Amino acid sequence: MKERLQKLISGAGICSRRAAEAMILAGRVTVNGERASLGMAADPDTDEISVDGRPLRSPGARMYIMLNKPRGYVTTLSDERGRRTVAGLVADAGRRLYPVGRLDLMSEGLLIMTDDGEAANALMHPAREVDKTYLVTVRGGVSRRQLAAMESVRAVDGKPIAPPQIRLLRSEAGESRLRFVIHEGRNREIRRICASVGLSVTRLVRTAEGELRLGRLRSGCWRELTDAELAYIRSLTGPG
Repeated sequence: MKERLQKLISGAGICSRRAAEAMILAGRVTVNGERASLGMAADPDTDEISVDGRPLRSPGARMYIMLNKPRGYVTTLSDERGRRTVAGLVADAGRRLYPVGRLDLMSEGLLIMTDDGEAANALMHPAREVDKTYLVTVRGGVSRRQLAAMESVRAVDGKPIAPPQIRLLRSEAGESRLRFVIHEGRNREIRRICASVGLSVTRLVRTAEGELRLGRLRSGCWRELTDAELAYIRSLTGPG
């Protein structure tokens, strides 16, 4: 059924009807590849409606994106201390998206954001055993003794964790780089593990969650998940 474009855009959660009218007047909306005009109607089931080149979603559609979070941003939608939030980095997504899990203020890398609560819970639930992979840079060299001690850690802040899998990628006098694979992702887990053997983390980047990989996504940028990535997330929401 055909409806006015501004109503369809507003119904998809992108903006208000008044703001949608402004988008149409600015030439930011197309219907079947042609620039839309104010007052135009379209059928979302048969017409291809796009805003800023992105297909319009139906009101019930969920959105799933991957953000490469830079350091210096908090993983919340608002902050009482006035710090920069990840919500500001994805404001152009056109809807309210919630971060799945957390990265602390000075950590970087892969952060999934969505308005699908079931998918978020599946990714975060310990029973799913979704591996989280990080590249970690520390000051100074790393000895075999330190590596073994970190791999033997079974609790962080008094709470049990699965054994971390740690691989030393490079060890030099000035700094070393390690790859951590963990399950729970407790608050500052990796930093606490490193601190337990006297290592100071200078950079921490999450590069993967399960089959979701950061790849070459630039810092501060986001993209929608691919069909294959969505299929992976759906596989986590099944029984179990």
